[in-house]
Amino acid sequence: MSNNPKAKLKTLYVMRILQDETDAEHGLSLRQIIERLDDYGIQAERKGIYRDIEALREFGINIQTYQRNPVQYAMATRDFTLSELMLLVDVVESCKFLTMRQSRALTTNLKLLASDHQRALLDRRIHVSGRISSKRDGVFQDIDTLHDAMRLHRKVEFKYYKYGLDGSRYATHDDKKHVVTPVGIAFSDGYYYLTAWNDNHESMTEFRIDRMDNVEVSDERATKNDEITHHTFEGDGHELFGRFGGEPVTATLLVNADKVEIIMDRFGSSAEMYRHDSSTAKAVVKVHKSEQFFGWLAGLGGTVRLDAPKSLKREYREYLLRLAQDLED
Repeated sequence: MSNNPKAKLKTLYVMRILQDETDAEHGLSLRQIIERLDDYGIQAERKGIYRDIEALREFGINIQTYQRNPVQYAMATRDFTLSELMLLVDVVESCKFLTMRQSRALTTNLKLLASDHQRALLDRRIHVSGRISSKRDGVFQDIDTLHDAMRLHRKVEFKYYKYGLDGSRYATHDDKKHVVTPVGIAFSDGYYYLTAWNDNHESMTEFRIDRMDNVEVSDERATKNDEITHHTFEGDGHELFGRFGGEPVTATLLVNADKVEIIMDRFGSSAEMYRHDSSTAKAVVKVHKSEQFFGWLAGLGGTVRLDAPKSLKREYREYLLRLAQDLED
């Protein structure tokens, strides 16, 4: 018997070799597996490899035999398919709240779930128009801290930063810490947001988590009230424009035929669609009234027109007139 301590782990090395180098399209012959083991300094024979493969199968590893010339063995199924890993890599590459370092580290870890042949296909970059990576590494840790506070029914305290007219970052709240009751965390437009109850304002407030710093669980007990208890995030994602809330309203839009897809992409099945005439659809949608909604509507250049209610049409008209007046000034 070999004195090489690795020899005792031969079966595990066989699993590593198959995991790294094989998939449903690529296998290894017994001779190739023996050669790979020799690279690790482990002497092996064909009968021993047969026993290793059978032991791994009994353990639940899906190792397939392919009747090729020569016969090949491969780990045919994995926790994630190649398509699923591609999707995950693309999501990581496009996330705005990740720093470049975090993005590279996560992508590297995802590639470890694939074979060597699949890793080459995952080694790609997608172009995300206008992507601006976060400059902070601590977003994930901050989210964990916020969840700890909610679990312990405590408030959280943190400093919050915005950008001034000169582009410099400055702390809000006179450089003092915000102390609020965390209610929930949402993901929108590539960023994480904390919804919190502010005792001073007696209302809900939103904070972008990548702009928070020195996040800590406070010693203060979390505030309790009916608004916190009954707050929900469900069903309103399509109604908000850029996380800017406002009074909810049901709007009727007249939509040119070639812009119906835009409405469906924005509102999905929540939009009630009707045929208005031979070239126009009528869409009834719920939105939160805001200048961001008006800006989205104006950006469609008249191909989507606000039809009702009259009060919302009046506010939209006043918004457009203000913009026109600013240009004249």
